[in-house]
Amino acid sequence: MAISSELTRDSDLFVPDSRRAWTRLAVAVLIGSLGSVGMWSVVVALPVVQAEFGASRGAASLAFTMVMLGFGSGGVLTGKITDRYGIVTAIGLGIGILGLGYVVAGMSSSIWQFILVHFAIGLSSSATFGPLMAEASHWFDRYRGLAVAIAASGNYIGGAIWPPLVNFGMEQMGWRTSHIAIGIFTAVAMTLALVGLRMLMGAGAQRDHENAAPPRVDLRLSTNALTAILSLAGIACCVAMSMPQVHIVAYCGDLGYGVARGAEMLSLMLGFGIISRIGSGFLADKIGGIRTLLIGSVAQGTALLFYLFFDSLISLYIISAMFGLFQGGIVPSYAIIVREAMPASEAATRVGIVIFASVFGMSFGGWISGAIFDATGSYAAAFANGLAWNALNIAVMLLLLMRARGHSANAGTGFAT
Repeated sequence: MAISSELTRDSDLFVPDSRRAWTRLAVAVLIGSLGSVGMWSVVVALPVVQAEFGASRGAASLAFTMVMLGFGSGGVLTGKITDRYGIVTAIGLGIGILGLGYVVAGMSSSIWQFILVHFAIGLSSSATFGPLMAEASHWFDRYRGLAVAIAASGNYIGGAIWPPLVNFGMEQMGWRTSHIAIGIFTAVAMTLALVGLRMLMGAGAQRDHENAAPPRVDLRLSTNALTAILSLAGIACCVAMSMPQVHIVAYCGDLGYGVARGAEMLSLMLGFGIISRIGSGFLADKIGGIRTLLIGSVAQGTALLFYLFFDSLISLYIISAMFGLFQGGIVPSYAIIVREAMPASEAATRVGIVIFASVFGMSFGGWISGAIFDATGSYAAAFANGLAWNALNIAVMLLLLMRARGHSANAGTGFAT
């Protein structure tokens, strides 16, 4: 049946998968790309800030830790705000905190002030990731998986764009002026984009989830139980995921290839991760979120296994590209599963909780891999540790797949006709 997208701006009606939905999604990706600056700028500024304040590398690195903590906990908070008041309110609050956070960071008088304000920066960035994925899932039915994956890609697009821009700004203006400029620019640009999104959403800005499609998969679990299981799976997959992402640069340095080669491999991972995220969205629309995540987890484990057996420069480039291609769609799949199996009115909150768990997994995985290296003098045991956690993720997904029962005639497929 042909669906018309010619709706007035203030209409309470909204047609999923329409041209208006795709336009909303494009604006959402722009907002996500701008808001993700909080995840990437601290890595670029770290050496310069450390030198100015005369801090240790460990102390300066706490700024990244605070970003991750803020991003994880902020996903839950902004998710609750989204479910109750709408995505426009959640992102609007995030814009204000993000702009103010960067201005305060640029004016920091001590390393500890710089570190602490990054908790607020991470919190504000969280509004443009998990909640935005959940909100995008309400705009689509037939192409929901693809839409969620595209919305999640804003974070990776920002990862490709922001680091060189931040570095250029610091070279031209210094890190303090650059941070203040980032705060002002993101506040203005994101506000304009948010106004556009609000116009596209019209009167449905706070009621998208009320008109969204109902759950399509019955896992025979309570909402809280499923959230806990998905959180465990998120921790497990991200402990495994963190090993190459956090340590590939140091690993290449230890092998004598130089940190520059490791940085190139990390960029390669992120680049192929964008392809993976969009591709996983197409796949999820065909076979469902659980199967898509399971395939990604098995593939990620395969790439980790290759790291154990091949360490030539060429092979590491190839495996890093494979790893990015395999793992990029895993995290968005959790948001797809939430929407397939949980009420739309709780989606943003539940996605936020699972994202928080995955952020914890990344943080813990990065630390435990380093601790294992310190204890063994080799990354081989750290890669093996990642494989063990990856196996746990696979086991959880297999359990959910066995429990899946579709509401449609295609019972167990994970998607409705």
